[in-house]
Amino acid sequence: MNNIVFLNSKRIDFDNKLDFSYLNSLGKVSKYEHSSNEEILERVKDQNIVVTKEMTIDRKLIEQFPPCVKLICEAGTGYNNIDIKAAKEKNILVCNLPGYSTEAVAQLVITFMLSLSSSLSNQQRMIEGKNYDNFTKCLQVPHFEVQNKILGVIGAGAIGQQVMKIARALGMKVLVYSRTNKDLGDSNIRFVKLEELLKESDFITLHCPLMPETRHLIDKSKLELMKPSAFIINTSRGAIIKEIDLIEALKSKKISRSST
Repeated sequence: MNNIVFLNSKRIDFDNKLDFSYLNSLGKVSKYEHSSNEEILERVKDQNIVVTKEMTIDRKLIEQFPPCVKLICEAGTGYNNIDIKAAKEKNILVCNLPGYSTEAVAQLVITFMLSLSSSLSNQQRMIEGKNYDNFTKCLQVPHFEVQNKILGVIGAGAIGQQVMKIARALGMKVLVYSRTNKDLGDSNIRFVKLEELLKESDFITLHCPLMPETRHLIDKSKLELMKPSAFIINTSRGAIIKEIDLIEALKSKKISRSST
């Protein structure tokens, strides 16, 4: 039997609805709502499996983990907060939950896209300000249909593929940039180089993990390739886009809008 510890269970069970008793068949379970770095080192003693959610587990911590720790589990999709190299050097496995929140994130991306295309937020602000001219006189807030528009998807994992599926149902064409090309069985989904995707897409959505190769993947040079009318949506990690370059592109109207 294994000893299993949850170091920040409140991040996982935020609404107190999870039943941790299901894990009792796997071993003895200990859980803490929050843990400081000092508490982490105390609480991993005699533990075999360490479960965290978006908690920084860096080299300094991992090097002090006892030999009994064999697995660090990130209870989410992204594991950039864990020093994988340091864990490997200590013979500690690291895993994540790649299927976590696939449908929810894909739905959020489509929600952002429909909101941007319909200028819904602008119209809402007009109503809140008691300005009804957009509805009683003339259409002052432009909007457009997403049908036949081009969606560029960067990253073809579970979430990226779910976004493509919904986008195709809306009649959109899809361009994909990924490290690996996959046959998705749809002639309206094409794998292309990143530069082509940026130049051709009306919407761009990011679905890749944060790694050294993807940090600031979208910077000034990439933003300058986009259409002035294009929108960019980032439900991945923030650092995939170089923030200062994005702000400048928005201020100078090199791209239209963004959602994160």
